Amino acid sequence: MNTREMDFTFQGLISAAIATVRQPQQGAETVLAQRLPVPVLWTMLAAVVAVSVVLAEGSLLLITAGADLDNAYLANPLGMFAVQYALLAVMVLATDRIGRAMGGAGDFAGALAVVTWLQFVMACLQVVQTVTLFIAPPIADLLGIAGLVLFLWLFTNFVAVLHKFRSLGMVFVMIVLTTFGIALVLSLALTMLGVTVPAGLEGGS
Repeated sequence: MNTREMDFTFQGLISAAIATVRQPQQGAETVLAQRLPVPVLWTMLAAVVAVSVVLAEGSLLLITAGADLDNAYLANPLGMFAVQYALLAVMVLATDRIGRAMGGAGDFAGALAVVTWLQFVMACLQVVQTVTLFIAPPIADLLGIAGLVLFLWLFTNFVAVLHKFRSLGMVFVMIVLTTFGIALVLSLALTMLGVTVPAGLEGGS
C-alpha cells in the first residue's frame, strides 16, 4: 500500500483494508497521510457505523428467525447507532487526549482518522462473519473471537503510529487500562443517573 495515496473507490478501500491487516502500521500511515478534514471524517465514521448496525440487525434476524427481541437496545437500530457512535466519539477523544498526555505526538484529526479506518476494517470482517452465519455458524463464532484479537492488534499499532510510540506493549497496556477506566466511569455515571444497562450489553457483545 502506498503511504501517500489512497484509492477511495470501493475496490480500492477493500484492498487497503486487506493490506492494513497485513501491515497495520503502514496502513495507519497511509490513512494519516490523507489529511482528511474533520467534518468529512465524522461523516465517514457515521457511514461505517450505519453499515455495522445494518449488518448486526441482519445477523440478529438470521439468528432469531425474525422473532421479536426482548432487548430494547438490540431491537432499536437507531438507538444502536446512537450508542455506537457516541462510544466511538469517546474512543476518539481518549485516543487523542490520553495519548498526548503520555507524551504522544498525535492530534484529534489523526485520532479520528485511525478510529474511523479501524471501524471500516472491522466492518469488512463483520461482512465476512455475517455471510459465514449462512454457511457455517461455528466458524462465524470463531471469526468473532478472531475479530476481537484483530481489533486490539490493529488499534495498538494505529495508536503507536499516531503518537509515534515505539513500544507496542506499552500502548497495549495503556489501551486496556483506559478501557477499564472509561467503562468504570460510565458504569458509575449510569448508576448515579438510575439508568439500567440492557442485559445484552453487560459483559460485552
